This record gives sequence, structure tokens and C-alpha cells, in this order.
Amino acid sequence: MFDLTGKRALVTGSTQGIGFEIARMLAEHGATVYIHGASNVQKCVSASNKIKGSTPVLANLLFVEEIDALYEKTGDVDILVLNASIQYKRKWDEFTLEEYEEQMNCNVRASYLLMKKYAEGMKAKGWGRIVALGSVNQYNQHPELSVYGATKAAQFKLVRNFAPILASYGITVNNVCPGAIETPRNEDVCSDPQKKAAVVAKIPCGRFGLPSDISPAVLLLCSDEGAYITGSEIVIDGGLSLK
Repeated sequence: MFDLTGKRALVTGSTQGIGFEIARMLAEHGATVYIHGASNVQKCVSASNKIKGSTPVLANLLFVEEIDALYEKTGDVDILVLNASIQYKRKWDEFTLEEYEEQMNCNVRASYLLMKKYAEGMKAKGWGRIVALGSVNQYNQHPELSVYGATKAAQFKLVRNFAPILASYGITVNNVCPGAIETPRNEDVCSDPQKKAAVVAKIPCGRFGLPSDISPAVLLLCSDEGAYITGSEIVIDGGLSLK
């Protein structure tokens, strides 16, 4: 089961955290994986060195020309995992225009452009998998993540709209929605016992999630076993969104 031998995958934002674990999982099941980073060459190469047969690629997804260049480096892929995102924590009326635009451009515009670009090759092959990484904050009302939550809600709307359009080509498009996960992004909370305890108190399963809690769902959606799942979302948050 879950045999990805011969498949080529691009996982954006895969030098660490959830993205790295997804890339590792796909490679473990036979896929040839591109490890993507935004700008740090050494970090990207280091992550790639930990995953046998993977290739490091750099592209700042804030810029359309770099998205085009990324495609030139990878060529067509069978699996596209949209994991890269930008997140700023501010009160709703304290975001600068630059912070607003960076979150929108990376989390929404880049997702749209990448799906549009890579879907063509998938259509020609009659097989493809696109998985976007959402966030529990597209549902929860976080006082400092209003813009980030809005970008993730918009990204999921792209998934829902594109799924029926691409289904007849053998392409599935889905969303995976993580909750509070122990990643470098959440290091400030996880390293503070009081802050961490306050978050855990809201999670019915009683703990932060791990990147390894997320990757199996992505593997399912990227495999032949997930061929009948499209336009859907798998929420992996320990029950956080239920409260």
C-alpha cells in the first residue's frame, strides 16, 4: 500500500517542521522528492541530505518570476504539496501593508500560481495529487492571526473550487488542516511551560501534535489509495477546533 515508486513530488517549505516530515514520508514510500526552501541554500541542502534521493531547490514564492524559475528547475511533478506559508502575529489593526501582502502573496497567490502551473503536466499524464496545508486558524478566531487565518480560508476555497474541475483528469485536490504542532514556528510557545500548558488545556487529546501526526494523512491523499478523495479536508488538531 501507499507505493509512490516512480512518482515525482515537490513539497514547498520542506526544510523543517511539517514540510520536512511530509517530504521524508513521501520519499520513504518511493517518491523522488524536491526539497524546497525560500533563500537559505545551506539549510535546504542540509535538509535534502537527510532524505535519500531528494533534490534541493530554492525559490522565494513571494515573487512570480521565482515561481516560474522553480518550475523550470523541477519540471512537471506528479505530487504537489503546498506547505510553505508566512505567518505574522499582530493585533488585527497593527499589520503593516507589507506584512499583509507577504502573507497573501505567499499563502494564497503562490498557491494559486503553483496549482495552475503544475496541474498542466498532471492533466497530460492523467494522474496528479495536489495537497494544501491549511490551519486550524482558518476556523478559530485567534486575536493575533486574523490575516493568516484569512489566507488559509482562501487557500481552502481554491482547493474546493479546483477539485471538481480537475477530477476528470485523474487529479485530486485536498486540504490537510493541522492544529497546534511542535514546529520551529511554535517554538516560542512550546519552550515556555506556562504558554504551552495554556494551549494544551484547549486540546481534548491533551498534547501538542507532532509533524509525524500530519504526514500519514498527506501520504494517503498522495497515493492511489486516496484516489476517491477530492475537494476534502482532513483536520488533524487533537480536537482543538471542537472547542
